[in-house]
Amino acid sequence: MSNDVIKQIMPLTDKHQALVFSDLDGTLLDHYSYSFEEAEQTIEALKRYQIPLVLNTSKTFDEVLAIQDEMQIHGPFVVENGAAIYIPKSFFPEKPKGTTWRNGFWMKSFTHKRQHWQNILKKLNVDFEGCFEMFSEMPIERIIELTGLDQQSAINASKREFGEPLYWHANEELKKQLINSATNLGASPLQGGRFLHIGGNTNKGKVLSWLCNEFERQNQGQVTTSIALGDGNNDIAMLEAADVSVRITSPVNPPPILQKTKLVYTSPVDGPKGWSQVLNQLIPILQIR
Repeated sequence: MSNDVIKQIMPLTDKHQALVFSDLDGTLLDHYSYSFEEAEQTIEALKRYQIPLVLNTSKTFDEVLAIQDEMQIHGPFVVENGAAIYIPKSFFPEKPKGTTWRNGFWMKSFTHKRQHWQNILKKLNVDFEGCFEMFSEMPIERIIELTGLDQQSAINASKREFGEPLYWHANEELKKQLINSATNLGASPLQGGRFLHIGGNTNKGKVLSWLCNEFERQNQGQVTTSIALGDGNNDIAMLEAADVSVRITSPVNPPPILQKTKLVYTSPVDGPKGWSQVLNQLIPILQIR
């Protein structure tokens, strides 16, 4: 990257901190194998330079905890497409605004609990019977079949708190009708890589902005540069909100279309390998103090 691009990305001052926000499936995890092996060295580099890696995903609390343990990272993480953020007690000097203590973390939620959305879907099932399967009604074996997860990972995926994923069976026209009906009842449907998520008006970008603002508030105005990496349409809000946006190419979908045009990059290859290639160029810039 040229010096001009470096200057656009960040002011090189002592009052600066970079935060990396990353989607998981298809981005930091391989779309087919769920492996992050090709990104391990880059994850270690982020740790060395004390650049927090914030997982920002559609996955559940239990799923992300297991993945963080595998990656040996211990920072904040966002679950269920921006429904809530969990923050380790040691990450900030004081309690973050609007949070409650839950499961050993400061937690801030941005939407209703899961049952609220399940009740809406039960109403919609009258008109769309047989068109979809609700995640909460699937046996673990069915979740394994649809996702390719192992049994424990599938159990973790089933423990959703804030929204309800659907596996869609019918045509696209009927899906559009369901989306319109759910929207009229107060939901904000979001299409993920495999499932249609029915939940509140939350997204990954709102939580990115909230965490950056809270970071600056608690660190006496220290400037943050946010870098976001994602491969799907449910990553668009996160990519739009970030200072630096990285679209990870996918083996199954075209790169998400963004309105912003400055500091937008597209990885040369898919998944964690592409994730690493782009971040390996950014880390030498981001770690300068």
